[in-house]
Amino acid sequence: MNARHFALAALLIALPSTALSQTANPLTANAKIQFGALSGFVVRSAEKVPEDLYSFRATPEVRSMGELFGHVADAMFSMCSTAAGSKAPRTGIEKSVTTKPALVAALKEGVSYCNSVYDAMTDQKGAETVPFYFGQTPRLSVLYFVVTHTYEHYGNLVTYMRLKNIVPPSSEAKPGQ
Repeated sequence: MNARHFALAALLIALPSTALSQTANPLTANAKIQFGALSGFVVRSAEKVPEDLYSFRATPEVRSMGELFGHVADAMFSMCSTAAGSKAPRTGIEKSVTTKPALVAALKEGVSYCNSVYDAMTDQKGAETVPFYFGQTPRLSVLYFVVTHTYEHYGNLVTYMRLKNIVPPSSEAKPGQ
C-alpha cells in the first residue's frame, strides 16, 4: 500500500459510515463540509471585526487583518478555479479592496464560487490532475488545499482577534451551552 492509499483509507475511516452510504461522492462531500465550516468562520470573523481593526497588524512585517481577508478571498478564487480547470473570475482583492463591506462581499463571493466548484465536482473527476503549485495534482487535492490554506490564515486571524479581545467565531459558545 502506498502513501496515497494510506491517506485515502484514513479519510474513509474518518467519515461516518452513514455519510458514505448516502452520497455517491463521499470524498467530495467531505471536502465541501470542511470548506463550509471553515469558510463560515472566516466570513463571520470578517463580519465581527470592527472596520477600524482591518488595518491592525500583529507586527509591521505581516499582513493586516484586512489584507488577510483579501488574501483568503483571492486564494479561494485562484485555487477553486484551478480545481475547476478555468480562469479565476476575480483576482487582486488583497491589493485593491480595503473597506470592510467590500472585503466581506468578496469573501462571500469567493465562498459562493468555491461552492459552485465543489457542487460540480465528483470523486471521479476529483482524481483527474491539473497543474498546481506542487506539479500535477488531483483536482480534489487542490480543493482540500483550499481548506488547508484557509485554516492557516484563520489561525492568523484568531491570533489577531485574541490580541484585540475579540472571541473568534470557532470559540463562541454554541446555542444551548
